[in-house]
Amino acid sequence: GQLCCSTCDHSVSLSSSGEHLRVCPQGYTCCTSEMEDKLNQQSKLEFENLVEESSHNMRTTFVSRHKKFDEFFLELLDNSEKSLNSMFTRTYGKLYMQNSEVFQDLFTELKRYYTGGNVNLEEMLNDFWSRLLERMFQLLNSQYHFTDDYLECVSKYTDQLKPFGDVPRKLKAQVTRAFIAARTFVQGLMVGREVANRVAKVNIVPACVRALTKMLYCPYCRGMPGLKPCHNYCHNVMRGCLANQADLDAEWNLFIDAMLLVADRLEGPFNIEAVIEPIDIKISEAIMTMQDNSMQVSAKVFQGCGQPKPSGIGRSARGISDVFSTRFRPYTPEERPTTAAGTSLDRLRVVWRTMQHSVTDIKEKLKESKRFWSNLPDDICAKGKLTESDEEQCWNSHTKGRYFPEVVKEGLTNQVNNPEVDVDITRPDTLIRQQIMALRVMTNKLKNAYNGNDIYFQDSSKFSSLSGVWM
Repeated sequence: GQLCCSTCDHSVSLSSSGEHLRVCPQGYTCCTSEMEDKLNQQSKLEFENLVEESSHNMRTTFVSRHKKFDEFFLELLDNSEKSLNSMFTRTYGKLYMQNSEVFQDLFTELKRYYTGGNVNLEEMLNDFWSRLLERMFQLLNSQYHFTDDYLECVSKYTDQLKPFGDVPRKLKAQVTRAFIAARTFVQGLMVGREVANRVAKVNIVPACVRALTKMLYCPYCRGMPGLKPCHNYCHNVMRGCLANQADLDAEWNLFIDAMLLVADRLEGPFNIEAVIEPIDIKISEAIMTMQDNSMQVSAKVFQGCGQPKPSGIGRSARGISDVFSTRFRPYTPEERPTTAAGTSLDRLRVVWRTMQHSVTDIKEKLKESKRFWSNLPDDICAKGKLTESDEEQCWNSHTKGRYFPEVVKEGLTNQVNNPEVDVDITRPDTLIRQQIMALRVMTNKLKNAYNGNDIYFQDSSKFSSLSGVWM
């Protein structure tokens, strides 16, 4: 009985009766109780590493895809603003430059909304059109002097007179839907990342540590250092140790499904390119409509707000209108200029296509992550890696031989009969419960975004207590 294990002190032989051991089977052993304590520590570390490694790919996917999508979207916005700026500078020259902050503010607010700011898109767009009407009304009626109160009165006519035709309504519908989808999608990637990172840091209960030590290290104490555990034995240990993680699965799968729905929106009818790319062309169209209707609009406003005072500059209304009435005509592809606007539109298309590929790629990766948490024990216990494929030549918790107990199902309540890990099924893990709640909140936001609704303004107070979990 001089067989010794590599972990053991070589002066200890397999002669000790093993009565001092609390975890490993009693019987001839070469492990002291101090060694057993060390092995407990060792198995805890090894288990943490196994979970960390098995979830590594899935977690890095969320991190890298979040970063990528975010960069694309911000670049798309940036290019769109540059495109508008160069086109309007070329078309309206000084008049645009003197009023450019109206347009800059529009993009600043869109960006602020996307990055999680408290912006009500609908109100913000209404404000933009009101401000544009005020500025244009002054330019088209430059022979008059308007007080702030008068301009306040003018902006009240935005809805009633529809000076910009149908553009504001169409743009509002498109912009709100697309931005809600994009913002919620990027938030979803962030929540997925956070949840996965938190859940991968497992809380290991003492009963699990004992079961792990018995499975991973007790063969050493019996002088069988190379013996790997039986496959089904490993399954029971891992399902016991990862019982709470498996309970995340149902909510995780619903979350992934909701993410996939919103991804479809980003590729399809809400697609951002359809909105952002022609924003400049749409606004230009609105300006032309306003010019065409300027006489009727002015007459109606004068009727409702009163006759304004002449400015005394004596410049005719026509003079300024002529400067303004430069027509912007969207170019046909053949005659597209190679100016900044032309190239930035092309750049925009390239960015958009790359972003679409990125959405398609994210969808594939999301699909792969379904059922991840309940499959984790199977991933860890893969044959050949951690366990022995020969069912007769494996460690079965007390010796070399077949493992007879049945494999329990995954999830907390199914552990009531787990032969290897003593799991308290009455006490769910609080961290996991929090993550389930975080996923539930996010899934609800995603479903709303899919339908074009922003729940941020409907019930932000309801979830504020949870903000620590999901923002």
